Amino acid sequence: MGREQWASKMGFILAAVGSAVGLGNIWRFSYVTGESGGAAFLIIYVLCIFLVGLPVLLAEFSVGRRGQSDVIGSYSKVAPGKPWVIGGILGVLTSFLILSFYGVIAGWVLFYFFSYLTGSAQAVAGGEYADYFIGFIGGSVGPVVWQIIFMAFVIAIVFFGIKKGIELSNKIFMPLLALIILVLAGYALTLDGAGEGLAFLFSPDWSAFTNPTVYAAAVGQAFFTLSLGMGAMIAYSSYLPKETHLPSAAGTVVTLDTLFAIVAGIMIFPVVFTFGLAPDAGPGLIFITLPEVFNDMGGAGTFFAILFFFLISIAALSSAISLLEVSVSYVMRQFTWSRRKATLVAGVLVTLFGIPSALSQYGPLYEFQIFGLPFLDLVDTITDKFTLPLAGMIVALFVGWGWKKIDALNETGLTDSPIGTLWLWFIRIVAPLGILWILVLNIIDIFFS
Repeated sequence: MGREQWASKMGFILAAVGSAVGLGNIWRFSYVTGESGGAAFLIIYVLCIFLVGLPVLLAEFSVGRRGQSDVIGSYSKVAPGKPWVIGGILGVLTSFLILSFYGVIAGWVLFYFFSYLTGSAQAVAGGEYADYFIGFIGGSVGPVVWQIIFMAFVIAIVFFGIKKGIELSNKIFMPLLALIILVLAGYALTLDGAGEGLAFLFSPDWSAFTNPTVYAAAVGQAFFTLSLGMGAMIAYSSYLPKETHLPSAAGTVVTLDTLFAIVAGIMIFPVVFTFGLAPDAGPGLIFITLPEVFNDMGGAGTFFAILFFFLISIAALSSAISLLEVSVSYVMRQFTWSRRKATLVAGVLVTLFGIPSALSQYGPLYEFQIFGLPFLDLVDTITDKFTLPLAGMIVALFVGWGWKKIDALNETGLTDSPIGTLWLWFIRIVAPLGILWILVLNIIDIFFS
């Protein structure tokens, strides 16, 4: 049986956008933007997206389509016997680790969605949502149950393959996601704090540009939201036919992903400022801060909350299926298993590995900390600060220096093009140096600050 392929280029783009548009665009983007100064971070983030993210994304697309295999297999086929395969190994490892805790956080989102549907979240008294959230994530059963429920949805979609599972689901999810986020952003713009929220998001404090941690946060966010370094984009592009024009696909994915993130900010920050909340509320922004707001809004708040948590659930699901596909495609090739067997085994393994993360946030394993970090935070730090940028650097160096120039340009369709030459130098020089700088900053921040 031949290798699976996408039914259409649009199906691939929607799936790639679905991989990119997840918790990183709504939950993570909002709190990182709040913590990093608002508009200054947004400007640096957009620059990082187009100067580093786009070139690396195109490099990952080219590796995947050229290799026509899983992440490790693609590196091995394109450069047999060379150490570049380390990039593939890092990609599989990183996607596995991220999905293990990503499923936990997505489980929290599903719990909130269900709680608003049933009315239990609305019954929480004002000022007590912090206790409500900590009480839930600190349990020994609830976080694990909701993690398993979420992962069951992910496994079910990947189980049915590229066309009937991943592509079909994203053709439904992405238009629905766009519609909901536009409705919620439109409503947010009618609130009293809309002007202040937009100013925070679009009027920069220029002094923030001298803060190196803002740059590190921007590159980290760019890699997380575009699924770079996780192997997801290599895995997805390996199902592309050779005639697909990769630069236009990469440009479309980056543009749509960035627009989703900005609209998410427009959706959230007017609400934050209308109710006098702190924009730098951190990871608890959508689980503690915003529910307090929904509580104050009465009936409209319930409607807003249900739509909001449904939106995040869909976004999380579309990203999680791409992360699981990385492991599934590797297991299928490595053990010559069917997709269904590989999906069940990989899905169960990543779910089991995620249970310590589910129990580490004020739960039974909270006291079991490594380097002063609960298990979930440790895995998040390892992937966000180190394996993601390192895998991204390897793919950039591999395509920029490991391939012959003509091979790299031919694969992207940019032969004899000034844009192709520019892209090549970006992945040879600009992206690796930028990523190396961020890695150094991360090392200094974690071990020497």
